[in-house]
Amino acid sequence: MEIIEHPPIFRIPAVGPLSWLWSGYVPDHVSYTWLAMLVLIVLAVAATRRVSLVPRGIQNVLEVIVEQFQQLIDDVIGHEGRPYLPLIATLGLYILFMNLMGLVPGVAGPTTNVNTTASCAIVVFFAYHWIGIRKQGLGTYLKHFMGPVPALAPLMVPIELISHLARPLSLTLRLFGNMLGGHILLAIIFFLMGLDGLLGWALRGSVAGIVLGGIGSLAITAFTVGFLFPLKILVSFLQAFIFVMLTMLYIAGALEEGEHHAAEQHAAQHH
Repeated sequence: MEIIEHPPIFRIPAVGPLSWLWSGYVPDHVSYTWLAMLVLIVLAVAATRRVSLVPRGIQNVLEVIVEQFQQLIDDVIGHEGRPYLPLIATLGLYILFMNLMGLVPGVAGPTTNVNTTASCAIVVFFAYHWIGIRKQGLGTYLKHFMGPVPALAPLMVPIELISHLARPLSLTLRLFGNMLGGHILLAIIFFLMGLDGLLGWALRGSVAGIVLGGIGSLAITAFTVGFLFPLKILVSFLQAFIFVMLTMLYIAGALEEGEHHAAEQHAAQHH
């Protein structure tokens, strides 16, 4: 891992009595996260600055993207999931943009850091629980952790707790592992092609270096451009889609519990 690390982009001197709490620099994943947020905010402002009935340019592109998110929400959650479009679309675009940042040579996408993926997972964890509590009420929402039969509560409560606590962990590690693996692979390829690798060997002037280094550099370049980059783009989209899909499924589960409880109350009143 040391070969793909580099000095932090921003250094802020630590001063004052609490300087011992500050490392003196902003971690790169935080800097890149700020950049991702800034780009998305600029795009949103540009798209909504002059809204027209016949969308053009950025407005047209973002409207198509939002419509796709809305269609996905309707298919997975239903129409009652539309109020959560801002949360789901923001998470999807945010994660996708951070994933794609890893395609830039020398840039480690923020999602290659476990802190970034954990922050997104924790937001999802608290969001779907809050949605469930608002839909059902705290007492009713907690009851579904006990299972359908009260006698099984001592068994069901630990199982449900472990299941729910495992969700942010799986969201965190799945996204982090896939993006870090792709970043390490690209970094290794770039180092193999660098001045200390095949390209440097070819530039030394020896016949073997020119032939083997040159051919090797061309082969690795073709492999990277023709296979690794498209694969990494696909993985970036796929991991963002999986994260968003699981988020919608968790929200749908919280809403379905509320609808089930409401149906039971309605049936009890009629009987």
